[in-house]
Amino acid sequence: MNDITELKVVIGLPAYNEEKNIAKVISNLKNITDHILVCNDGSTDQTEIIAKNMGAIVVSHAKNTGYGSAIASLFTKFIDLDADILVTFDADGQHRVEDVQKVIEPIQKNEADVVIGSRFLDITDQEVPSYRKFGIKTITNLANTTINAKLTDSQSGFRAYSKRVFPHIIPSERGMGVSTEILIKADKSGFRIKEVPIKILYSGDTSTHNPVSHGASVILSTMKFISIEHPLKFYGIPGIIFLAIGLFFVGWTIQYFSEFRVFPPILALISVGSTLFGLMFLMTAIMLYSLVNVVREKHGA
Repeated sequence: MNDITELKVVIGLPAYNEEKNIAKVISNLKNITDHILVCNDGSTDQTEIIAKNMGAIVVSHAKNTGYGSAIASLFTKFIDLDADILVTFDADGQHRVEDVQKVIEPIQKNEADVVIGSRFLDITDQEVPSYRKFGIKTITNLANTTINAKLTDSQSGFRAYSKRVFPHIIPSERGMGVSTEILIKADKSGFRIKEVPIKILYSGDTSTHNPVSHGASVILSTMKFISIEHPLKFYGIPGIIFLAIGLFFVGWTIQYFSEFRVFPPILALISVGSTLFGLMFLMTAIMLYSLVNVVREKHGA
């Protein structure tokens, strides 16, 4: 076996019903490292048995709890293993083993703490379906509004993490939104985030998530974390816009009544509704901002 680095690298695979793919994936990974960690997220097939028989360390959930929960379990177990780098690698056969060195190299060179394997830095011969590309770009642009690093692929599950980020970043999101949560928390904690180009294989017998439910889950999760990290921006800006619209229509309503001596119900309804929405958003922004800061001060964050 050719070791990929002098540092101890653990490759973690979140897996749910991957009996068709996981044996081949683990076999390929064993060509570069013996430290393979699998989170069996409540699989009902032979995923757990196959992974154990192939010598992987297996952490199992009693039932399927979601991709985010699997990632959290990998993070927690990695801390116990006292290793240097954790690489998260999909168990469905979409990632290439030869790209592992690419994602760990910036950590080896002390250039980054979190490295993302991006499908869009090198678009040559990439086979990302158009609908996936659109969804990923949309979610990535949303994530970029709240982090300093300007990323191209915030949803890639192929990542490397330096041991420095543990245990500071333990995700709480259970679903697919965990990818965005980790980036927001990493950026907030001051960790360096970098992308490197990888290639991905969508052909063959690989599992995929429903694009609609996946996209909705990630967008809602991203918006939730943005609202917590930047409540004044998230709620305050829409509040000011709605309030301005409301005041404009209030003035229009008064002017219309003064000129024609007829009460305009539609203008009045828009003015009242917009003003109330604006005040509601502004109050939410102030209350959430205060609450978040109280919690952070209490926990020394």
